[in-house]
Amino acid sequence: MDGTGKAARRGGVGRRGVLGVFAVPAVTRLVPAHAAPRAISVVTTFSILQDIVTSICGEDAAVHSLVGPNRDTHSFQPRPSDAQAVRAATILVSNGLGLEAWLPRLVEAAGFSGRHVVASAGIVPLMRTLKPGGAAAVPDPHCWQDVGCARHYAANIVDGLNAVDPANAERCAERAAALDKRLAALDGWIRGEIDSVPQGQRRVITDHDAFAYFAKAYGVEFLSLRGRLPESEAPARRMAELVAMLREHRVRALFIENITNPALIEQLARDGGAVVGRELYSDALSLPDGPAATYEAMMRHNVTALVAGMRQN
Repeated sequence: MDGTGKAARRGGVGRRGVLGVFAVPAVTRLVPAHAAPRAISVVTTFSILQDIVTSICGEDAAVHSLVGPNRDTHSFQPRPSDAQAVRAATILVSNGLGLEAWLPRLVEAAGFSGRHVVASAGIVPLMRTLKPGGAAAVPDPHCWQDVGCARHYAANIVDGLNAVDPANAERCAERAAALDKRLAALDGWIRGEIDSVPQGQRRVITDHDAFAYFAKAYGVEFLSLRGRLPESEAPARRMAELVAMLREHRVRALFIENITNPALIEQLARDGGAVVGRELYSDALSLPDGPAATYEAMMRHNVTALVAGMRQN
């Protein structure tokens, strides 16, 4: 989807009707001949991407996220101000793989003509069925839960930034190399932490099915109350199955997430005689004063919580 945002016109949505919804005013850019060079404008779709981009851009770009900390990207509803931000952006960075179902319509409404980088481009996605027994499989978009995929995200982002801001390519490359080194160390740390838990205890229950990439990369079994979308309902039969599994396998590692309602997990803990562990951050960072204000902090927080929970199994 690199290029001029033409991919946003897929799906048969007419521009006239969409523009009527967002009512984006025309933007006139007048730059005096003597003006100093301005930092490029980068818009990301959600907070995890914003942090990765900021780590690479430094002060060479103004980075804005459409979906902020502790907010659910799946169910996000764009506002006219979001369309204005996209319209003015030099580069738009999205996750792809269906995470931002609302994005094509927003890009069309905004008349975005900058460069669109899909961070997950080139990753072979895991596939999921939306309903148990469903025939149609869709890509799982939560690639960032595998740090190896986050490193791939960063490489795609660097390529996009260099295309629109070659003057700062050298500084961008230096920051990207430093980030990649930290992420490689983070990946190794996660593997060491998970390896400290006996294989038979590496099982947890979450509310939202967002950890399949983590499960595959690091060898943890995740069971979820609901499907890929956090707002979907948990079938009563699924709840009964999980209660039975809790009792049979003595699973005590139950977790809620920062973007979901904790009621179902709390009910499961009561019914199954388990306890709820520390809050996990799946699809969004915490607020700046929280424990997961950056991608790296988020992963360290989650792993620490998961290991503590699994050791009780």
